[in-house]
Amino acid sequence: MIKKGISHMGVFFLGVLSLLPLSVLYILADGAYLLLYFVFGYRRKVVRENLLNALPDKTLEEILVIEKRFYRYLASLVFEIIKMSNISKKEIERRFVFKNKEQVQEYLDRGESVLICSAHYGNWEWGTLGIGLNFSADHYPIYKPLTNPVFDTWFKKVRSKFGNKLIAMRQTMRALQASKNKPSIFSFGNDQAPSKDESHYWTSFMHQPSSVQLGIEKIAKRTNQPIFYFKINVLKRGFYEVNCVPLCLNPARTTEFEITEMHTRFLEEIIRAKPEYWLWSHKRWKYKPKHQLLFTTNEFLKQA
Repeated sequence: MIKKGISHMGVFFLGVLSLLPLSVLYILADGAYLLLYFVFGYRRKVVRENLLNALPDKTLEEILVIEKRFYRYLASLVFEIIKMSNISKKEIERRFVFKNKEQVQEYLDRGESVLICSAHYGNWEWGTLGIGLNFSADHYPIYKPLTNPVFDTWFKKVRSKFGNKLIAMRQTMRALQASKNKPSIFSFGNDQAPSKDESHYWTSFMHQPSSVQLGIEKIAKRTNQPIFYFKINVLKRGFYEVNCVPLCLNPARTTEFEITEMHTRFLEEIIRAKPEYWLWSHKRWKYKPKHQLLFTTNEFLKQA
């Protein structure tokens, strides 16, 4: 009961903060950056290890610059997410602009559904809200529920603004079946590591053996729904642009794991171009393959 009460107080506090304008929240973010990085060192060991392993071509000095930029951006991102519960449609449309969305809309106008692939890069949470505003179809973001039910309920409510219909990962197939008779958008994150028991496919990602979720490939090959990668570009603080890139328009013709390799390599390019905007504090590589030399991609064998 005490833990639940503290959680409710936390949600109330977040709601109060969300009433502040972004200009004020960014001032708070500057202070939070100093605390996160210099005072508490929040997951700094994890972040630095991830950066060193993922970017071996960078010098230590370059890694430290990226590290500080990441923490500065992370602090801003936290307050942008808090703002979501009180942000208007007009504000999202002004700050999160979609490019090349016509091809996606063409499929929807013909009564066909599409799949969207993206990652924890830039403000993916605002991206979820933006999809609900920019396309004339039901949008089903696939998400992993939080362990804290109070915060999970709050987050689900915030993410469901502007017509989004959140679907827990384990309910994906049921939602696909229920929406098969009307055009829809299902969006997936492609950079979360599967659990240890569900790590069935291993490849090289950012110079490290990595297990990859196979969900979007399995669904795409079964339904032959086209896949678009929504590439988020950070223009400046609080302003984003997303490029709707056709990744695979005929999934049924692909070979096994081809789609998974497509989106994995595409994300690598994005991260290497501007690494500070990816979520380095996530323990992406906490699981290792049982046999370090057994991988399923020719690309990794070429790199070895």
